[in-house]
Amino acid sequence: MMEGSFLRVLNRARLLLSLHILMICFMHKGYPYEVKGKITSHTTSVSSLLPSPSCLPSTSKASTRKSTLEVIHKRGPCSALAQDPNPLNHTEILLRDESRVKWIQSQSSNGSDGLKASAAVRLPAKAGFMAQDYVVTIGLGTPKKHLTLEFDTGSSLTWTQCKPCKSCYPQSEPIFNPSRSLSYANISCLSTSCPHLGTSECAGSTCIYFIQYGDQSSSAGFFATEKLTITPTEVINNFKFGCGKKNEGFPGGSAGLIGLSDDKISIVEQTAAKYGKYFSYCLPSSTSSRGHLTFGKDGRAVSSVRFTPLSMVSSQFYGIRILGITLGGKRLPIPSTVFSSGDAIIDSGTTFTRLPPTAYSALRTAFRNAMAKYKMAPALTPLDTCYDFSKESTITVPSIIFSFAGEVDVDLDPNGIFYIEKASQVCLAFVANRANSDLVIFGNVQQKTFEVVFDVAGRKLGFGPNGCS
Repeated sequence: MMEGSFLRVLNRARLLLSLHILMICFMHKGYPYEVKGKITSHTTSVSSLLPSPSCLPSTSKASTRKSTLEVIHKRGPCSALAQDPNPLNHTEILLRDESRVKWIQSQSSNGSDGLKASAAVRLPAKAGFMAQDYVVTIGLGTPKKHLTLEFDTGSSLTWTQCKPCKSCYPQSEPIFNPSRSLSYANISCLSTSCPHLGTSECAGSTCIYFIQYGDQSSSAGFFATEKLTITPTEVINNFKFGCGKKNEGFPGGSAGLIGLSDDKISIVEQTAAKYGKYFSYCLPSSTSSRGHLTFGKDGRAVSSVRFTPLSMVSSQFYGIRILGITLGGKRLPIPSTVFSSGDAIIDSGTTFTRLPPTAYSALRTAFRNAMAKYKMAPALTPLDTCYDFSKESTITVPSIIFSFAGEVDVDLDPNGIFYIEKASQVCLAFVANRANSDLVIFGNVQQKTFEVVFDVAGRKLGFGPNGCS
């Protein structure tokens, strides 16, 4: 009798062990399984997904930090750039984003840094400048002049247009005039700050820079130093920047760009002694909200921030490692080899996250199934999964969680799941790459509302919830 009971218990234990092993195999191969303890959906009002016609007041505690700049969307009501008489339409915005992605992926695939032999400082060609969505306002010169600049984690050089111009595009503020600043100085061609030495392309003894972006826009001018004011108490003396005399192919509006990549001429490297190669930002939930860009730790608690390893891809992009995606509490059936077959980066200038086609197909299928009760809308190329929420007051959206190396799970905000053309055309904000081996890009829509922390010196990237509040 006891022997029979023992055998039954033993067989049951073997069965449970077999099921456990089978589950591990499924997880390893990417088969779907339920993730316990995770939020499976978000119920939100449709109005919260839509931008307000007026600029909303800031609710961010980051505004009290001494080294913080306010981040706004350049096409939203908080931005003076939104008053552009010839604003880009959605088709143009999407095409420029596509151009940026193609350029980034071409750089990562061939390993070229885009350098051209020259006596001038010729910087690596960068991703499409015009795809940038977010701007900050800094002070430059003595006396200080306010300039609105776009910021980009994929670019190194900070530059602005300068008078007198050989070729300048229209911008919202007066163009910077170095002759009226007491702290401006050109960098000599003989200086160690000028990476390429020589005289054939120097203006007298002055170092010249030239940078060309993936969309063929370009800026050229003097490589110089100036006083950079982040806030009234945070001033960077002798900051190296490009004083652009010939700037072509830009749509206009902003005065230039801040480069946040890890490079010897980027603001990250130039302020390393002061800020420890540490910065963070929060991209606002909508075009009518505000976020921030902060340099240094500034006494912040990071207990709520989870960190994943950070690497460099093609010497200019911040690399990350994605392990998988969970939708509605279930891990998507994506083989583990899909994300390991190519590199992945996080980028402030790319709008939509670009996924391997195998991963995107699994995400789209599961998302459409979960959203089956809602009316679909025409595609907004390259976005192929769109909905008409014009007759809905609230919607329930399946949670989408990205799992990164280091056991970091990032549950996307509902505003980080959709791209909104209008209430009748709200689209899933992900795009498939051409091949599984193409570079994966974690775009800025998915980064919305998080405190995204770049500890460049520590080689780690952090995500914290409610970063803009």
